[in-house]
Amino acid sequence: MTTTAPPPRQAPEGEPARSGLAARVSLGRAFQPVPSEFLLIASAALLLTGFGLVMVLSATSALDGGQNPFDHVLKQGIFAVLGIPLMFVLSRAPMRFWKRMAWPALIFATLFQLLVYVPGLGIASYGNRNWVQIAGFQFQPAEFLKLALALWMAAVLYRKRRLLTSWKHVFIPVVPVAVLVIGTVLGGRDLGTVMILVLVVLGALFFAGIKLRMFIVPAVISLVVVLVSAFGSENRMARIASLFDPDDASCYYTSCYQSLHGVWGLASGGVLGLGLGNSKEKYDWLPAAANDYIFAIIGEELGLIGCLVVLVLFALFAVGAFHIIRRTDDAFVRIVAGAITLWIIGQAIVNIGVVLRIFPVLGVPLPFMSQGGTSLLSVLIACGVLLSCARTLPDRRPLETPPARAGRRRRA
Repeated sequence: MTTTAPPPRQAPEGEPARSGLAARVSLGRAFQPVPSEFLLIASAALLLTGFGLVMVLSATSALDGGQNPFDHVLKQGIFAVLGIPLMFVLSRAPMRFWKRMAWPALIFATLFQLLVYVPGLGIASYGNRNWVQIAGFQFQPAEFLKLALALWMAAVLYRKRRLLTSWKHVFIPVVPVAVLVIGTVLGGRDLGTVMILVLVVLGALFFAGIKLRMFIVPAVISLVVVLVSAFGSENRMARIASLFDPDDASCYYTSCYQSLHGVWGLASGGVLGLGLGNSKEKYDWLPAAANDYIFAIIGEELGLIGCLVVLVLFALFAVGAFHIIRRTDDAFVRIVAGAITLWIIGQAIVNIGVVLRIFPVLGVPLPFMSQGGTSLLSVLIACGVLLSCARTLPDRRPLETPPARAGRRRRA
């Protein structure tokens, strides 16, 4: 005779029947493995940030006036301590959060940028007016504009993704708003930052999938802005002309002093370098040694090996970011990840190209590594957006087939 199994025990009154299962599911989601792209981007960002702190300490150790050599690296470290946890916290944000934050972020960043024109707050340096000083700290608001513009472009183009075959939908509101935002930076004569912002706009349009012929208008506008800014400044024209001057000695004391010392610093490092902390160029020979020319100090102290390590880390970052772009099915993720990737990798290429005298001196920092808390914080927040995008990727692990339950019978 066959008997049936006893009914399952009922949960006591007032206790959820599936609370234990819900808790296990919640914990499983919290600790589920992250994609390999997440690990590549996070690892490269952390290693570059740590490497940058070491090099900032080395490059600022040659100080006059009895200053504490740790002052600069401590300020940089404060932004690193703020930015790294914030990067991982923001990596948990869903895509709908970034879509909602696009307009507020752009408005806030633009208003922050306008503070550089306020007397008493704005600071001019080397002919550019692109800094503000608040509570003893200097900020470069244009760094936040890069991220805000990438988010805004992605949100607008995502909403109009089915209308981007029309000129008017590509042009409005992208071009007028982008011109207005970039104009706030151009007014401060910071051509290097303007070029990176233009790269963000063009990158967003490209990854949005608009037809290549529609790039004509934004590309022509961008080229005209850059040419007008270059030809409108005697200093910029001299720096551009110095690249094609066969007689370097003729411009040593004028337009190519900084670029020549940057190349000499790289050359003197050789393969293995002079040793960490042993740079000679940082002793008042190379201007902006800890900022725009920190790659020259890396080459001088750590040699070709140190430069290759930096290039490999940026390559790993690029591989992880471009894998997100290739694997995602979400248009918003593709656009924002593409714009941010072109910003960070493009800015790194421009900075290294300036040190190698491939490009004229443009004044853009090396992401993660150059001294500048605003630059570091904005890049780490942008990495948080990329990590958030990585979490949306489909799981490539093979599905496990649950074992079949065999019915148990008891025979009397």
